[in-house]
Amino acid sequence: MAYVWLLISLAYLSYLHGACIIFILTIASANFLLVKIFGRTKYFSYLLWTFNLSFLVCNRVYGGYQFSSFGQHWAFLDNFRGTFRWHICFNFVVLRMISYGYDYHWMDQNNRFDQEKHIQRCSTCISGKICYMSLQERSVQNDKFSFAVYLCYLVYAPLYIAGPIISFNAFASQLDTPQKNYSSKQVVWYGFRWILSLFLMELMTHFFYYNAFAISGVWKQLTPMDNFIIGYGVLNFMWLKFFLLWRYFRFWSLISGIEAPENMPRCLNNCYNLETFWKNWHASYNKWLVRYMYIPLGGAQRKLLNVWVVFTFVAIWHDLEWKLLSWAWLTCLFFIPEILVKSAANTFKVQSVFGEFLLRELNAVAGAVTITCLMVANLVGFVIGPSGINWLISGFLRKEGLPTVGGMLISFYIGTKLMFHISDSQQKRLKKSTM
Repeated sequence: MAYVWLLISLAYLSYLHGACIIFILTIASANFLLVKIFGRTKYFSYLLWTFNLSFLVCNRVYGGYQFSSFGQHWAFLDNFRGTFRWHICFNFVVLRMISYGYDYHWMDQNNRFDQEKHIQRCSTCISGKICYMSLQERSVQNDKFSFAVYLCYLVYAPLYIAGPIISFNAFASQLDTPQKNYSSKQVVWYGFRWILSLFLMELMTHFFYYNAFAISGVWKQLTPMDNFIIGYGVLNFMWLKFFLLWRYFRFWSLISGIEAPENMPRCLNNCYNLETFWKNWHASYNKWLVRYMYIPLGGAQRKLLNVWVVFTFVAIWHDLEWKLLSWAWLTCLFFIPEILVKSAANTFKVQSVFGEFLLRELNAVAGAVTITCLMVANLVGFVIGPSGINWLISGFLRKEGLPTVGGMLISFYIGTKLMFHISDSQQKRLKKSTM
């Protein structure tokens, strides 16, 4: 299957990128050699990250390179650059190259994952199926690390353009043994739900003009209440847009027998803290970041520091823009109080009924503040840019804007309480089903 999908995917890439496929194959081959030569050494991580970060930045700075810069006799290839800029898609290829390198580096370290303990806690594995976590953490056989499987993994057509991101171990283990977690009926239902979501997007596009207000700059002339509605609408529009994009490619992959992680497992409006939000927005990327960045950097022991490193990388990975770095650093700032509150709550365990009630109320208030901060960070990162921060502060903290801020916090407080009740009912149903 590696050879079959490799041929299909290379034909697909030839249509997308034309002659620029040469750049992809050259960089991928160099990474493969680096992994095979230095994959067992102590300093391998530094080499792997240096190599991939260098190309991640250079690809953007030089706009995917020009063949003419390598000599005039190559200039004619610039007329055959395909229909899609290769260096945009290559951001995902970089993640896969790093995944391949680390999974090869960790191949003999089976003690990293306690499979028996995991099976006892995982509802999917208890039912006799194999969850994504098991596929990701279990090392595959040495022959799976061949160049053909590696290249097939990098350019696998269904997940090539936008993901979801799948680790090398999980991909290679399903290549010759297709996934069995989804039946044919469930895959068809998954596709039908995607069509219903597409209709919802069409309705939003035609009748709710959030993006038009945001992109055109008209928001500067509107009231704080109008901007609150537009900001929240833009966030929901972004969620649905990426939801459709990622589910389309995941559906294609499921049909082909490869199960990738769900990128939007929970609705945006059912996340009341930053950690939950980022676990459910581009969830496969979150899994990648945790496995290949967060844990190697020290995990929870250095959480406050690691958050800054991870989100700075996320911003650079998306694009080299100041507004994205502003978004990343604002998100990190908003993470600090949440981390401190969680640490304090874990230290002082509540035993009385009143204490539990008080802690729940504080969590609801914190949830309202978090959702507000999330809106601000995304508005700065994807709509108004860093230059709009001063306008945002002056618009909402003056006399006319304070009632809007108060109403916004009360709305999000009530919404957070509703999320608590939904979560409680889900846990009760889960307990009944396991009894």
